Amino acid sequence: MPGRAFERVVAAFRLDTNDPHLMQAQLAAFSKQVPLLYFTLAVNSAAAAFALYGTAPFVLTVVTPGVLILAVAIRIVHWLRHRNDPFDASHAASRLKLTVRLGSAFGVLFLTWAIAMMQYGDATSKGQVIFAIAMTAICCIFCLTHVRAAALMVAMLVIPPFTIVLFSSGERAFATTGLNLALVAGAMMYVVLIQARDFSRMVRSQMETQRLSDENLRLANLDSLTELPNRRQFFARLDETVARAQREGRKFTVGVIDLDGFKPVNDLYGHFTGDRLLVETGRRLAALGDDNTFFARLGGDEFGMIRYDDVEQALPFGEIVCARLAESCALPGVVTRVAASLGLANYPDSAQTGEALYESADYAPYRAKQRRAGRPEMFSAELRSTMRQFTLIEQKMREADMDREFTLEFQPLYELGSERPLAFEALARWTAPGLGPVPPDVFIPVAERSDLINRLTQVLLRKALAEAMTWPQDIRLALNLSIHDLISSDAVVKIIAIIRASGVAPGRIDLEVTESALVSDFDKANEAIRAFKNLGVRISLDDFGTGYSSLAYVHKLPFDRIKIDRSFVQEIDTHHAARDIVRTVVTLCRNLDLQCVTEGVETSAQANALKELGCTTMQGYFFARPMTPHAVSGLLRDLEAGPALLPRAVNG
Repeated sequence: MPGRAFERVVAAFRLDTNDPHLMQAQLAAFSKQVPLLYFTLAVNSAAAAFALYGTAPFVLTVVTPGVLILAVAIRIVHWLRHRNDPFDASHAASRLKLTVRLGSAFGVLFLTWAIAMMQYGDATSKGQVIFAIAMTAICCIFCLTHVRAAALMVAMLVIPPFTIVLFSSGERAFATTGLNLALVAGAMMYVVLIQARDFSRMVRSQMETQRLSDENLRLANLDSLTELPNRRQFFARLDETVARAQREGRKFTVGVIDLDGFKPVNDLYGHFTGDRLLVETGRRLAALGDDNTFFARLGGDEFGMIRYDDVEQALPFGEIVCARLAESCALPGVVTRVAASLGLANYPDSAQTGEALYESADYAPYRAKQRRAGRPEMFSAELRSTMRQFTLIEQKMREADMDREFTLEFQPLYELGSERPLAFEALARWTAPGLGPVPPDVFIPVAERSDLINRLTQVLLRKALAEAMTWPQDIRLALNLSIHDLISSDAVVKIIAIIRASGVAPGRIDLEVTESALVSDFDKANEAIRAFKNLGVRISLDDFGTGYSSLAYVHKLPFDRIKIDRSFVQEIDTHHAARDIVRTVVTLCRNLDLQCVTEGVETSAQANALKELGCTTMQGYFFARPMTPHAVSGLLRDLEAGPALLPRAVNG
């Protein structure tokens, strides 16, 4: 027990260097007391010397206090020069150690000088010296409170020896003063210990609060799944980078990365596997990051990149990123592979603001997927022109009277051996005021990306159903639905209401969906398809073979018909692979009791090749081009009066 008490006493006189944050706080607090400390030393030295000037030797009343005051002045100048300097933990430790040494040295020097001075003068003069020493000791202990070791060291080096001197003087007044000083000093030492303990607790509490605040800030700027910076931090960093680039005349590159094929993985294997894929993507991007490259997850399967300087290497680096993300990924229970489309935009060539840079980079991968999925695409003047066209068309669509401006054409589907079309597919047409005819492959993507597609689908559906009411009851109507029509519960309800109100039997209606729509949100698409099936509508899978998981969708969803994509038909008479794929799909449809339609038939050679493979239902320019509602009515009248109009080479 006594040993522990002794260790605690020794520890009280030792500078605690184990807590760097505490040392920095001690130095910061002590630095505010430095002027008062040195002012007290200087004033009391001058007062004691003045009290015995002419009585004590010149070296004690002038030289020694002069040296003390000069030393104090040097320390004040040093403090003034460095008071605003930043300091780390090691710097704080060295300065605190110096404070302990200087405090001890000044205390011993001042005490020795004061004791020497007390050999001279009368009781009044000696009392003045005693008062100066006592005030100096108390003020120094007070000023050194935040540096416990220094305060205690000064107290122990000055108070006990000086008290002994006062008791040994033989003067009762001096002895009483010594006892008073000792008691006050003891109380102050106790206060120093309590203050040091409380200060330490306060600093540690503040550090814990700061740590929690920093952790909350870190989490607020971190994607919890991939542990990459999140969308918030990305745009904050982007704004900072733009501001710095404007000040310093620098260039940099912004990138937006989209994973191609993530949704099928997520739908087929579950969200756990999808999350693991995102984690692996984040890990690969983090491994590619360095001091010159910043990656973040923006949300879903979209990631952002900021690459500082070196804009000439942006595309080659983008190739590396896409290649790395395209490598196969071993996940729990499955080995999968996705591609990544990367859009790039350079500051200041592509845009001059953070928002515009992001929009430019975000548009580039959209075009990359159209041109060459899985590769980087740099935003260019051509893309800028396309974006402007997109913006103009979007504005025109928002202002459009859709009922008046949008019209329909119909392209027939023929079944071999039949004398009349099996169905007509409704195709949207738009003549915009001030622009003229706008191709569907231009305005439909605009409508989808600007959330106008639901309203457009409903307008076109009403028009198509109104035309179908005039057709014979055995002629069907086919209409394409967008991804946004399938994933919006409100849009599904409205489509069902339009069909019910039209008077057209639901069994005459074929709604066509693409694999890309299913990939976007399989669960909602599944709900929508089953709602349409319950109504009695037939469902077709359009553009079969261009997606990622066609067979899985055929297996999981209640399709009535599959339409083979035109890309296979175009090569059917020249490439064996295309013939084999079509043959396989035809066999699949036969086994699953699904109708198979081949679209895009343009030549007799293609038609005959498809017939040999077992295709019986076809659509394309070889049979008929899209026609106006009036032309459809005329065709149907002619068919009622005459023979079949199928090309002889096929109908034989």
